[in-house]
Amino acid sequence: MEKYAIIDVGGNQLRVEPGRFHDIRRNLKTLRSDTKISINRVLLIRDGSDITIGNPWLDHVVVTGRILHNCFEKKLVIQKIHSKKKTRRIHGYRETRIRFVIDSIFIASKETAIR
Repeated sequence: MEKYAIIDVGGNQLRVEPGRFHDIRRNLKTLRSDTKISINRVLLIRDGSDITIGNPWLDHVVVTGRILHNCFEKKLVIQKIHSKKKTRRIHGYRETRIRFVIDSIFIASKETAIR
């Protein structure tokens, strides 16, 4: 019996399961580690052989989790080279991400998965 949900976070759709961690883009809010979060933008949920699809989201379904820490992606390097002018410009940045772990999936006040 496999239990998972597909959620919409930061413009990305993620397949989440209890006990697994995921990286998402950092929002404008500053969130600290061990902060509990709840996501109610659930697009699909599977509980064993039952599949429920939302239009666009499911009502009364909440995915809860907690933030582990902030992390960075690999550095993205952008180079602009003008061959006839013999000039180069190198610009780079790292995108900040948040790593969070899913604790449980709640369906209509019935807990379907814990750890």
